[in-house]
Amino acid sequence: MASRLILKNLSKRHLFCSSFASRSASTLVLAEHEGGSIKAPSLSAVVAANSISQDNSVSILLAGSGSSLQQAAQMAATCHPSVSQVLVADSDKFAYPLAEPWAKLVQLVQQKGGYSHVVATSGSFGKNILPRAAALLDVSPVTDVVEINGPQQFVRPIYAGNALCTVRYTGASPCMLTVRSTSFPVPPISVDSKSDGAPISQVDLSTLDEDSIGRSRYIKLSSEDTDRPDLGSARIVVTGGRALKSAENFKMIEKLAEKLGAAVGATRAAVDAGFVPNELQVGQTGKIVAPELYMAFGVSGAIQHLAGMKDSKVIVAVNKDADAPIFQVADYGLVGDLFEVIPELLEKLPEKK
Repeated sequence: MASRLILKNLSKRHLFCSSFASRSASTLVLAEHEGGSIKAPSLSAVVAANSISQDNSVSILLAGSGSSLQQAAQMAATCHPSVSQVLVADSDKFAYPLAEPWAKLVQLVQQKGGYSHVVATSGSFGKNILPRAAALLDVSPVTDVVEINGPQQFVRPIYAGNALCTVRYTGASPCMLTVRSTSFPVPPISVDSKSDGAPISQVDLSTLDEDSIGRSRYIKLSSEDTDRPDLGSARIVVTGGRALKSAENFKMIEKLAEKLGAAVGATRAAVDAGFVPNELQVGQTGKIVAPELYMAFGVSGAIQHLAGMKDSKVIVAVNKDADAPIFQVADYGLVGDLFEVIPELLEKLPEKK
């Protein structure tokens, strides 16, 4: 990607890359679905796609098999007024979101549709598929976008979120992006905001190149059986750090989360110590969250962890170290022993109804 970097000494330390003017936009959004519904991060990707250009035409690509795929397509057709069409690839090859068949599918759809942009979320789904698809299309993707300033100008964090890099894409079409869903909240859309849903079309898979599709295979999905909300989209997140000392003690965090109807998070140190599975890790190498309320117990505030939660609306921190970095980003802080604070909270909070 030919470009020129000019480092400016600004308060926010922005990097800027100059380039040429952009073309008219048409965007393909790679959407993830489950149980007949579009996942919330994919809806944020649609919002991001809509902000690329005023005259942008947004298409949603879904792949899978069975009735749940058709239900998800119906939801996608009415999920946002900017959606102009929904493309459905119905095949057993896409029963599981493996990178190889999905990348081939993106290549096929792009060759037929000639989109100017391809957008996916920065979760495991998008990070798994987009780089491989970009390699097949011989373009360089722009990752972890948190702000879109035009069809080819984007803002992304660097140095664990301590600096923001403004990048102007100068490569060939399509411009491929992964976006942080927490930076593109989905606004409430009234039922009457769009009278008819977007048209749903089937993707012709007869020319799909299957030579490299079978190089990996789905084995199983391991997930925690819980009634708690998903960590990536929860309104409230309760996080514990290494200061909890053991997996047994970490159950206090889980009990508090149950009372609050919250998701459970953890620092990398707590995950590496074996207190909780790694799908609960919040941070640069874990999940990026931005809940309405983020409660951190025994979390020191390492830079990698702050990168994953500092966009939360309200941050509450409890730590016995008054100099812990977490207090620099916290809206409310309490210097105290979590082994005294959490039991007191459990005692005073009412049971969840």
